[in-house]
Amino acid sequence: MTQEQADTGTGSDDRFVKFLTTLWERQDRGALAHLRRSLGREDAPDATAMRLVVPFLPLEQWKQRWYYLVGGLFALHPTSGAGGSMGDTFRMLGDTPSSEKRFVSLLNSRSDDLPYRLRQAVSLARAKDVGINWGKLLHDLLRWEHEARFIQAQWARAYWGNTDSVGEQAVTAESAAATGKEVENDR
Repeated sequence: MTQEQADTGTGSDDRFVKFLTTLWERQDRGALAHLRRSLGREDAPDATAMRLVVPFLPLEQWKQRWYYLVGGLFALHPTSGAGGSMGDTFRMLGDTPSSEKRFVSLLNSRSDDLPYRLRQAVSLARAKDVGINWGKLLHDLLRWEHEARFIQAQWARAYWGNTDSVGEQAVTAESAAATGKEVENDR
């Protein structure tokens, strides 16, 4: 897997997102409805949602709920965006006190709170016709609980726009911490 694939959520997770996109393109309303109904039941989905999602699930049990969540959220708002993270999505929603409050709440969320807060965020994106990078979202959710909170930091930088060289070095260091690699310092 290339660094770009790791950063954008492409690779093994991408097969699932391509499947979701195919459901939308074929206008498979029944399948999308089953995925929408699975929202809020990610830990105990119904059999029809399982039929759609299980072929793509990783072996690790803790990762599986994120596939169900992304499937349900996609069915709620199947518009894909070229943007990066949810930080980029929120930036495209506009800089209002309400959206910033929702974004901060999302950043501070523990994994148990994410399904509810992401449903709110996706509903807001749907209302304003802002697409979501579903592959990147799935990629980020699978890394949400990392102790370095590098995903939350990436979202924050995307939203508030810290792109100076110090910020870029921090992203590199955080990504390296997540993969256990050392970062060489260019001085």
